[in-house]
Amino acid sequence: MSVKINKLEIENVKRVRAVKMEPSKDGLTIIGGNNGQGKTSVLDSIAWALGGESFRPSAPGREGSVVPPYLHVVLSNGLVVERKGKNSDLKVTDPSGQKAGQKLLDSFVEKLALNLPKFMEASDAEKAKTLLNIIGVGDQLTELDRKEQELYQERLYTGRTADQKAKFAKEQPYYPDAPKDLISASDLIKEQQEILARNGQRQQWIKEHDQIIDELKQTEAKINSTKEELHRLQALHGELLSKEASSRKTPEELQMESTEELERNLSEIEEINRKVRANLDKDKAEEDALQYKTKYDSLTTEIEAVRKEKTDLLSSADLPLPELSVSDGKLIYKGKEWDCMSGAEKLKVSTAIVRKLNPECGFVLLDKLEQMDLQTLQEFGQWLEAEGLQAIATRVSTGDECSIIIEDGYAVRNDTLRATGEDQGNAAGSAAAPATPAFKPGIF
Repeated sequence: MSVKINKLEIENVKRVRAVKMEPSKDGLTIIGGNNGQGKTSVLDSIAWALGGESFRPSAPGREGSVVPPYLHVVLSNGLVVERKGKNSDLKVTDPSGQKAGQKLLDSFVEKLALNLPKFMEASDAEKAKTLLNIIGVGDQLTELDRKEQELYQERLYTGRTADQKAKFAKEQPYYPDAPKDLISASDLIKEQQEILARNGQRQQWIKEHDQIIDELKQTEAKINSTKEELHRLQALHGELLSKEASSRKTPEELQMESTEELERNLSEIEEINRKVRANLDKDKAEEDALQYKTKYDSLTTEIEAVRKEKTDLLSSADLPLPELSVSDGKLIYKGKEWDCMSGAEKLKVSTAIVRKLNPECGFVLLDKLEQMDLQTLQEFGQWLEAEGLQAIATRVSTGDECSIIIEDGYAVRNDTLRATGEDQGNAAGSAAAPATPAFKPGIF
């Protein structure tokens, strides 16, 4: 069972003259009153009584009083905590009468429960870190956050580089009529020489063929004029016919090849090669851009995997509240970050986290609840009661929602105590105060 505050007596602490109260076991006990009457002094007194010297006010004694402060707190586990005397020494007595000290109180009193604003005013990162540490995933999530940040930075660089490469590739000129490879002048000259050589061979064939034709004509003339030599000339004629047939070429074979294109390429080689190089540069730029785009997509997949791992880690964690989580190092409740939460949601989140820090501490102190309307107060009180939590809070008000009203350091109305006829102002060293009438305990 978590420890709660059963009874409280305060005298001569800061603005408090004499206050006695019995907070509701569960739910919300509101200390009301106007400004400067001693409401916050009651919370400061509880914090000092249970939290130790670190919560000691700089000027604990009531101004004008010659009687030292007196604090008496009875806890639900039977411990009685007192501070009294000139030095306000601590005395902790357990149910068996044995004395104890601050170390015992520290084992079940959560420091942030005595100073909830310290948690609420912390940075988003500190609040998130507190939650992650108490649910036992702080180190794992920190490592995942680091990994995600590294991947994010690498992806950011990769994305920028991919954009730059794509922009550079887009700006490069491109010549669709240019060849794929650079042209070599020596290759062109060699090819030209080969064509000239082939053309020379063709010219030789034509010359030889013409010579044979001339000789054939002369021979035929001799055959016609010299019958005696017919036999010899006929033999020679047959031989020449054979030679003529073997030397005969097709028109296509005798077609002369043009070197005009090669000559033009030779004269334009630098311009052509400039276009080829430009096309190669553009192809390379597009290839680089595609590689970085592919890497960017891969990094995005890795980041999403890390984020899913973080989500799974938090989903399986024992969180203080449903719908409470951490994203990007910030608390998230019902899909909202801290600065977008209502005052009631902030209080609920803070109270739940502080409760989780030390489950044995069943109470929390809250200051300045005037920011809440009555309906929100009631809802918050019902949530506290359902959670088995005790909250003692202050509010600038004297309405019915208040369980106790403080006026000039006295409890002038106290719904948390049954009517006993006891005069709250009869505390040692204090002036008389109005008697405490009977009131029905508050519903909060």
